[in-house]
Formats: sequence, structure tokens, C-alpha cells
Amino acid sequence: MKERNHHYHILIVDDEPLIRKSLFEILKIQGFRAQMASSMQEAKELAQKNVFDIVITDLKLPDADGIELLRFIKRHSPQTEVIVITGYGTIESAVSAMKQHAFDYVTKPINDDEIKLIIARIIEKKELLKENSELKAMVESKKRSFFYGIVGQSEPMQQVYRLIESVASTNATIMISGESGTGKGLVARAIHAHDEHRKDKPFVEVSCGALSETLLESELFGHVKGAFTGAMRDKAGRFEMAGEGTIFLDEIDTCSPELQVKLLRVLQDGGYERVGDSKVCKAKARVIVATNQDLTKLVGEGKFREDLYYRVHVIPIAIPALRERKEDIGFLVDYFIRASNEKNNKKVKEVSDEVIKLFREYHWPGNIRQLENVIEGAVIMAQTHCINKRDLPASFNLDRKDGRVVQSLKEGLEEPAKELILAKLKEMNGNRSLTAASLGINRTTLYNKMKKYGISFK
Repeated sequence: MKERNHHYHILIVDDEPLIRKSLFEILKIQGFRAQMASSMQEAKELAQKNVFDIVITDLKLPDADGIELLRFIKRHSPQTEVIVITGYGTIESAVSAMKQHAFDYVTKPINDDEIKLIIARIIEKKELLKENSELKAMVESKKRSFFYGIVGQSEPMQQVYRLIESVASTNATIMISGESGTGKGLVARAIHAHDEHRKDKPFVEVSCGALSETLLESELFGHVKGAFTGAMRDKAGRFEMAGEGTIFLDEIDTCSPELQVKLLRVLQDGGYERVGDSKVCKAKARVIVATNQDLTKLVGEGKFREDLYYRVHVIPIAIPALRERKEDIGFLVDYFIRASNEKNNKKVKEVSDEVIKLFREYHWPGNIRQLENVIEGAVIMAQTHCINKRDLPASFNLDRKDGRVVQSLKEGLEEPAKELILAKLKEMNGNRSLTAASLGINRTTLYNKMKKYGISFK
């Protein structure tokens, strides 16, 4: 460990000799190369002569504001990570530092273990970036088309695969972003499956947007008997169920401001309480979050906490939309045909050249999920071993001027669903119960969708 630490050069900037020397001794014991400065001017002179991996600076310096030094460091050496020390501990000062791309902040009096932990996280990040660069060079010539259930050979997907391999074994929080239907859940599962230490432990998924605020808090953190009406017994939350595995929080953007505060605490120190209890529990699971929204925009609108954003945005993975990786359509079509054949007892082998051309012209507003639904509907409707244009849903009427879909996203997603329900009803001779079971939904949901889409099947 000390041998590795010796490669890292750290600058301590503080006008208080006791704090400066105390941090210096801590870092030397850990094996780091460390230097000290008591002012911004002295720090700038050292930074111009040396390349520092980490700078630890007080927010209040005798000749400048620590934020000014932070800006200088980031302009002079963007790869240098900065930890800000503040004696005030206000959210405003912390957020101000994070806006200027500080890695993290600590408040006085400084806790030795806390500063060691932050430095360890910085080193972990730097080691990851180094490994990712080396891994990228190694596999540059090896294109993979299938990776833990994710299908695609395009360069954007190769980048996603490399990121998954780089971050899987770490403890860092990961944020997966992408439009609806791009496969964010598959990426989360791939990260879990590629982690040798967690793959045999629980993977717990929570769809934050599917539950009310009260239910979501109870679902995440659990509750004790009598915490609210209907709480007849103690219940473990998803964080507890995940144990030392992985918890995947989908649609994190839908969490209320109050719940965001509690999630921030979990990400900071692992602490949380069950609903109705004062006992502090500790979360041990690795956290992966996902969103189909622009969180920076939500932060600007005051709908998402800025400090929480910086906590979840440690390692971002952006999933490309299907229209941005159309070279993968052939692989995806083959994969979904095989899956649909097995599910529906069909023997379709391929799609016609005309259909492939249409698929490559289509804008795919619903992404891979829409393609999967279209293929399943077409497999069911196909009269031969080959899917032809007549087997596709009506949603594939294209505007020939620019190759984009005429209908809205909502219409684009609903049309394949309508076609699929009609095909299943026909296959089951109108039996609603069998149709619902085959589609994996209950009878009530089937009736509601039939009413919504104006389906009258006799």
C-alpha cells in the first residue's frame, strides 16, 4: 500500500501550522509524497513547479479565498483532485466548492479517518481511469456483440462494456443515464454480475417512480410495527435486503426532496433509520442509480438536490439511444427473434431486407424496448419463416423526407402493444385469461388496455 501511495504527490494548503503539520504527518505515515503551503501565493508557486495528484486546501486563506485557489488548480492541472477544508460546514460553501469541481469537502475539526477515506476514494478513481485506459488499448481490436445480456457491437456499446469492467469491483456509486428503453437495468445487472465479490450476493432493484413517497421510504429503509396504519409487523427495507450486494435505484429523479436528504445521508456515511424507529442502521450495499432525466437541469430548477447530485455522479455511465447505434440493429433483431420464438413456440428465422431497411430508417423513440415489442409482435404475426413488412405494426409509416417517425413517442410505444394484444387474443381464440397469462399481466390490466386501445375481440 505504501509503495503505491509513494506515486501520489499531495499539497497541503492551510495557514494554521498545527493543521498543516498534522495533515503532513498523517500523509507521510501513509507513504505519500507531501508538501506544504501557508498561502495561495506559495501554493501557486509550488503548483507551477510540481504536478500534484491531490491538493488539500482551507477555504479561508490569508491572501485569497480557497475557491480561487481551486479554480487556479483546475485551470493549471485539470486532473488534480481538490479537497476543500471549511470551518463553517455550511451547505452553501460545500456546494460552491463542488460547483468548481472539488472532489469533496471536510469540516473542521478534521477527522483523520475521514480525510484518509476521501484520499482513498480519489486514488481508487485515478486507478480506475488508468486501468480503463489500459483496458481500452487491450481490447481496441476485439469487438464484443454480447456482454452479460447486453447486445451490441457498436463503438458506443464497446465503451459501455469497458466502463462496466473498470468500475464493477469498486465501491463507488454509479449513475446510469439514458432514455427510457435503452437498457439501464441490464447495465446495472451487468455491473453486479461482473463483480467477483458481489455477484453471488443480492441484487435488489427499486423503481422509485412506481411508489408513493411514504411507501418508497418504507420500501427502502423498512419500518417497525405501528409506524403507520397497516404496519402490523417489523419489515426489513431494500437496503437491508441487499446486504453486501447491490441496490439499484431506478428513476432516482422522482424521489421527493425529503427522501433525497435521507439518500444523501446513506451515500455519505451509510446511516439510515427504519420508518418509526430511532435506531441507526448501516447500509453495506453498493449503490447504483439510474435516470432518464437531465439531472443538471433538475438541479437548476430546484427539483433535485445539488449535493446529492454530486454524490451520485461519482462514476457516470451514459447509455446511447438506439438511433445512435443503428449498426447494432441486426444483432438485436436476431437476438429478439430467437427469444420470441422460444417464448411463443414459433420458428421465424430472419427478417427481409426491406424490413431491415425500415428499421434502420426508423427513429426508435422507445429504443430497444420498442424494438423488442415490435419483433415479438411480428414473430407472432409472421406467416412464414421470414418477417416481412406486412407483419409489422402500423406505427412504421415513415416521413420519407427525413426518415423520422410521424407519430409521438406515446403513439410509437402504444401501437406495437396494441398489435401484440390483438395477436395474442387471436392466438388464444379470444380467451382473456389465457391471453393475460401469456402476456405476463393480470386480467384487469388486459381489460384496461383493451378499452384504452379500442380493442373489441370476439
